[in-house]
Amino acid sequence: MTSSTDWVEAARDTGQLVRFRARTVRRPAAAVTGAVVVLLLTLGFAVTPAFLDLESVRSETVQKAVTALQANLGATFVGFLLLSVSSAMSSGGGRELLSRSEAAIHPISPVTEHLGALLLAPVNLAWLVQMWGLLAVSALVAAPEHLLGAQLVVLAWVVAASAAGQAIGWTVEGVRRTAHGVVAVRVASGLVLLGLAGLHLAGALGSLVRALPTTWLAEAAPTSRWPLAVLVLLVLAAAAVVVGARPATWALGLPPREELRVQSGVHEARHVPEPRWGTTERALLRRLDRGSVWRSVGMRRGLLVLGFGPGLIALVAGLQWSSVMLLPGLTASGAALLFGVNAWCLDGKGMVWRETLPVSARDVFDVRALVVAECMAMVSGVTVVLALLRNGLPPLVTGVAVVSCWLVVLVQVLAIVMTWSVRSPYSVDLSSPRATPAPHGAMAGYAGKLSLVTTLTAMLFTALAALPWACLPAAFAVPFLAWSTRRLLRARRRWLDPADRARVVLTVAAV
Repeated sequence: MTSSTDWVEAARDTGQLVRFRARTVRRPAAAVTGAVVVLLLTLGFAVTPAFLDLESVRSETVQKAVTALQANLGATFVGFLLLSVSSAMSSGGGRELLSRSEAAIHPISPVTEHLGALLLAPVNLAWLVQMWGLLAVSALVAAPEHLLGAQLVVLAWVVAASAAGQAIGWTVEGVRRTAHGVVAVRVASGLVLLGLAGLHLAGALGSLVRALPTTWLAEAAPTSRWPLAVLVLLVLAAAAVVVGARPATWALGLPPREELRVQSGVHEARHVPEPRWGTTERALLRRLDRGSVWRSVGMRRGLLVLGFGPGLIALVAGLQWSSVMLLPGLTASGAALLFGVNAWCLDGKGMVWRETLPVSARDVFDVRALVVAECMAMVSGVTVVLALLRNGLPPLVTGVAVVSCWLVVLVQVLAIVMTWSVRSPYSVDLSSPRATPAPHGAMAGYAGKLSLVTTLTAMLFTALAALPWACLPAAFAVPFLAWSTRRLLRARRRWLDPADRARVVLTVAAV
């Protein structure tokens, strides 16, 4: 058992690591600004919807949407818990405050790792967006006199769900590191997915979700019973934090089998790929970059979770097309946050070797941007397909708006992250699934900006979908695409500059 002294020492060590990380931020002013923006957005989502007078709106569609939100608030609570679990599972138990190579010479206890991972849970685009969504829906359905209590219940649930997801994530990571744990986790995950799909096809998924205790939370939040709900959730959160230290200690004491298998594996040489389009050099670069992505344990898990997680939430919560339109941009942003915000970190020390290859810098940039775009399109495409299974084919105007929004956010995010990759490269080691492509302060800023840009874009196309003209969303997409393409070409020109390219190469290779 972990004694109280161990917890005190772990809390002190965690505070020291946080202060150390805070001092390594390149632009402290930008980090503070980003934190303030996130707080203001959180406050806005928690308060602004309460002042919307939806009862005066004589639109049947709006009234149905509000009724659906009220009925599905408990299911949305479940969705946040699923997100916390999947995020902790995909990151090997949770993000790390100090990288594995840096922590090798420091006496960092598993409890410190556990607390650090909990603190880093908000540095996650999906986590932030889900929390904002819960706050907005709660403010929309709660009476003004019960708004504070309802939002306190939501925040308590966010803390409890994050702690519970962390404990489950450490447990799964411990199982994954046993002799046959990888197969066991994959089989269990597949069975869960098949079970959810079967329940959905049988029409029993909605009733099962409504029977969960989260329905009671959703009903108690906007009433005078909210203090009891907050107390229960805080007790559960504290218990989950304490209990989670045991599987964290167990998991971190076992060898990481998946990462070791990747690092020690032998790969046979393959034939030169036959290019379907472009040159042979580009085909070889594309194979090399795709292999760098899929051989990374963390990126492989993250792409799978981002592909199926939001879509499953849409299935469980019964999201309509007006809400689903927000998901492609957010999932594409999540995929970009796996490595795209620092796209050249895929090469690590091999970046110097890559520069000696007899290929043009144009081909290198174009192929890397293509691979980043492929990953974003794949995960966001899965979300759209699952939304199709849930809602069926949308009306013509909605369908054009969804496709236009999807294309716009893909090019938008690609241009932004490739600009960041050239302007602010970082030296990181992505061999661990708990690693991030940039320091946590920078990742928080990246996540906040991407979520803001894609959310505003999706809201615009959602409004256009409510109009009767199908050509309007496509017309609005043209200037967005032109601006993002111009920005992408500007990042490409900067990469082609020898001085800038040398700076990026030397920075990334210093792992």
